[in-house]
Order: sequence, then structure tokens, then C-alpha cells
Amino acid sequence: MDGSETGLRDRLVGVGVELLAQEGAQALTLREIARRAGVSHGAPRRYFPTHLELLSAIARRGFAELARRAAAAGDGPAPPREQLAALGRVYLEFALGNRGMYELMFRHDLLQSGHLGLRDTSLPLFGRLVELVRRARPDVDARLVAGSLWANLHGIAQLWGWGSLQLATEADDFVPLLWSALDAHLGQDS
Repeated sequence: MDGSETGLRDRLVGVGVELLAQEGAQALTLREIARRAGVSHGAPRRYFPTHLELLSAIARRGFAELARRAAAAGDGPAPPREQLAALGRVYLEFALGNRGMYELMFRHDLLQSGHLGLRDTSLPLFGRLVELVRRARPDVDARLVAGSLWANLHGIAQLWGWGSLQLATEADDFVPLLWSALDAHLGQDS
């Protein structure tokens, strides 16, 4: 691809990211993205032969942003549990602040489509979670505990986004739920 083709490809993805933030996943049609990008409705097919490929490219931007934020939370000298708390907070803030993107990133059809490469984009963050759990609890199967913790964080994000956890717990901040999840999966901090 030459520079102009790469530029149009990136513009189509960027328009999709903006459309997703403004109107949600239901608005992500090839025709609407093309219209907002100022190109013919067939132009996206030159770069994205299927709608799923365009959606996957948009979701990749979400994973890249989440990874950037997670990296900014840093490794540093903090104990693994504190690093897990920082990573969990970044994850929840991203999920709640970018609900459309978060929903798209974890769409089963996109993650299952091996040829789209989205799964490879999502796994490094999970790998970091596994490594931090391994350092915090060397006595457990870190992949299983990390998977369970991730499922718990995903559930907090979903239920908090719907308003259910606020009603059930009378909490006005998700941070105590995050610490409770860490205690449940890692044991009480002594």
C-alpha cells in the first residue's frame, strides 16, 4: 500500500472510531463510515473486504489505547497487588468511559475470527495480568486466577455500566469493588 492508500485506510478506521464513540456499535456500517470519510460507499471494500475486517481494525485501535493506558499505569517498583489494582482501575475506567469501543473489542465474532488477528491484539494485556498474578501468588495457577479476575473485572464493568451494581451495593465508586475482587482472587492483603 502506498501512502495515500494507507492514509485512506487509517481515515476509514478513524472515522469508525469517532462514529463508535458518538453513536455506538449499531452505527458502524460500511456505508455510514464511507459517507463520513467522504468517499464512495464501495471504497472501504478496497481495504476491508468484509465488514468484520473493518470492525476488527476499529477494535484494534481500542486495544491499542487500552494497552497504552495500561503501560502508563506502569510496572515500577510497586508490589504486584498494587500493580494489579492500577491495571484493574485502568481497565474499568476504559470500559466505562468507552462503552461502545469496549463492547466492540469483546465481540465474540471478532475475537473468534482468527484471520482478523484481533485475538493476538488482546492477549498481551492478559499476559501482563497473568504475570502480575504469578508474582502476587506464586502458589496458584496464575492463568486460571487471572482469567477469573478478568471475568470479575469484566462483570464489574458491565454491571456498573448498566447501573446494577450501584443499586445492589449502594456504592458510588467502583474502586471498593475492585479491591474486593482482588481480595477474592488473591486472598486478603496482610
